[in-house]
Amino acid sequence: MEEGNKDNGENGIVLTEEQRKRRRARSIAIGLALGALVLLFYAVTIVKLGPGILRRPM
Repeated sequence: MEEGNKDNGENGIVLTEEQRKRRRARSIAIGLALGALVLLFYAVTIVKLGPGILRRPM
């Protein structure tokens, strides 16, 4: 078997530089959106529980 570029996986698909840039940009956008969603859920949880939850004894 021929030894291929290990970055391309086993299916032999070779991406152009433009496709790699777009894939990276899309991955970063998805990561940022996921992070924003986590922060939104955290904020909504704090608002629903009220500010007193931060002053409770532990």
